[in-house]
Amino acid sequence: MEKSRAERMISKAEGLDAIVIMNDGSPYLDSTFWYLTELSGGVFEGAIAIVGKDGRLDVIVSEMESEAAAAGKGNIYVYKKRGEREYYLRKALAGAKRVGFNADRVSYSSVAYVEKTVKNIRVNDAAPAILSTMTVKTQKEIEQTRKACKISSQVAKEIPDMLSEGITEKEMAFKMDFRMRELGGMGNAFETISAFGANSSRPHHSPTDYKLAKGDAALFDFGTKYEGYCSDMTRTVFLSRPQEILARAYEVVLEAQTAGIEKYRDGAPAKEADLAARKVIDESEFKGKFIHAFGHGIGMDVHQGISVSPRSKHILREGNIVSAEPGIYIQGVGGIRIEDTCLITKNGCERLTDFDRRITFV
Repeated sequence: MEKSRAERMISKAEGLDAIVIMNDGSPYLDSTFWYLTELSGGVFEGAIAIVGKDGRLDVIVSEMESEAAAAGKGNIYVYKKRGEREYYLRKALAGAKRVGFNADRVSYSSVAYVEKTVKNIRVNDAAPAILSTMTVKTQKEIEQTRKACKISSQVAKEIPDMLSEGITEKEMAFKMDFRMRELGGMGNAFETISAFGANSSRPHHSPTDYKLAKGDAALFDFGTKYEGYCSDMTRTVFLSRPQEILARAYEVVLEAQTAGIEKYRDGAPAKEADLAARKVIDESEFKGKFIHAFGHGIGMDVHQGISVSPRSKHILREGNIVSAEPGIYIQGVGGIRIEDTCLITKNGCERLTDFDRRITFV
């Protein structure tokens, strides 16, 4: 019988008696809660998920969230008052000594609250066990991600028809966001980046009222969520023929992405993909213009766990989902980025996002 997510997670947390996931509200809402319960919606502020040493999952929620929680995994305990929440927390952690928390997401006050409520526990960092579990996707998670990628890929294919001279960055971002929802997306994976002309040299540009002009690069970095799982892709297109320097940069970025993706496979050091892509760019006239990592893990959070950078120590595993996103950025002129969401397989990878990567003129 296949192990539950809770069972797999605690098996990776060597020496821990329990793992506590606190969901105390924005910005401390932890996707691990939804991962363990397999719920795809709801707010669940104040909720707690506890994984026991035997893989038991206890979920403590307020009365307001009780009906929604019943649709997910775990033993549900409903509280009306703070004292009841603390009673259930003590009950779930009875006998536990070494208790792990998601140090990447939990607040100090939440950890202190558990220490005060449940006496004589020793706090440990469970983030490595959490990430090593969540970054290897089940078939169900892969299919949910595949559906998110299908939605964003369709929007990418429609970008050329949406673009016209004089449209603003904000208007394009709105059109794309609306279309992702119309196609079944359940919210943005992150704020859509829509960047025209010289603005495209800023990797994390926020859309403005700048109007698209002939010769501009138009860079779009966007993604949706489907049942909690994210897609992430970037495409750069041009309104008529661009400056020669940008056309050449596009060729180099495409070559770099191809070189990096060829290194994606089960058992490969993640840094190999970055180094391969960076070598292509640094051996061109654009040396030093690739100013971020080649990729990152993707899951219920658009940035999840895995780093694909020159200094990464991660080893890729079958079932990892990562981005592949080299770029060249020329201040005052523009930028080029091509990004796809990729599933690591035993002998390579599968590109989950789909849009013609050849240079596109509108």
